[in-house]
Amino acid sequence: MLALEASPVVTLPARCVARQAWRNGSTVLGERTLAEEVPVAFSYDGATHAVLMATPDDLEDFALGFSYTEGIVTTPAEIAELAVVSVTEGIVLRMWLAGARSDAFAARRRRFVGPAGCGMCGLESLAEANRTIPMARYDLRVSRQDIEKAVAALPASQLLNMQTRAVHAAAFWRPDQDLVLREDVGRHNALDKLAGALLRTGRSTADGLIVLSRISIELVQKAGMMGASIIVGVSAPTALAVRTAEMAGLTLVGIARDDGFEVFTHPERITRYW
Repeated sequence: MLALEASPVVTLPARCVARQAWRNGSTVLGERTLAEEVPVAFSYDGATHAVLMATPDDLEDFALGFSYTEGIVTTPAEIAELAVVSVTEGIVLRMWLAGARSDAFAARRRRFVGPAGCGMCGLESLAEANRTIPMARYDLRVSRQDIEKAVAALPASQLLNMQTRAVHAAAFWRPDQDLVLREDVGRHNALDKLAGALLRTGRSTADGLIVLSRISIELVQKAGMMGASIIVGVSAPTALAVRTAEMAGLTLVGIARDDGFEVFTHPERITRYW
């Protein structure tokens, strides 16, 4: 079982700063709430594996989700201990892996540093950037109305973005469950946090929709590793994201707006009834 060690982390996900605004021909003094970002280090068995710039919120989910989507663990139980540690330079997510998983990680250990929004920093080969993801399940079917409802539910749950207008969101939607959503300055971080939240609660991504503010190749790969079969984005996907989704059997929906959406791969999962 995952043993969570609580540590005092005082950094907040957002901060008020003084600013001078120029609006309608005049200067206005005041404050604005901005999203915070700090270096977050992922440490396994005493060695740093990655350092990412991230919003310091939902860090336990971040630790678990990143470990899962990067293939370091396959279940939460393979993390024997997890501590969120605040240090002078940032935050350390200190994890100890269980048994054979620790040995497997030692064989692939490497060190890399990635800036905010970077989803593939530090890969050791071009092949790693095009990693194979599991084939998606085909038993899920959703309606056009389901997709519209999922996208419509996103803004009201983006509490940090309401304050800052500066963070990405990743959400999981099912018609019979509450929306699960995580936010971060990095779109890949937001999806990792969502992956961790779903793992901790035992929810299967194959039973619902992954809804994203952006769709790129790294997000398709991570969603595929999570077991998703339908990805919905409010923006357009990249061409490589479409090719990857097609090969993995994923349904990729983009440019989802109030008036509709566009389906790029495997439209057979979307029924025509309302």
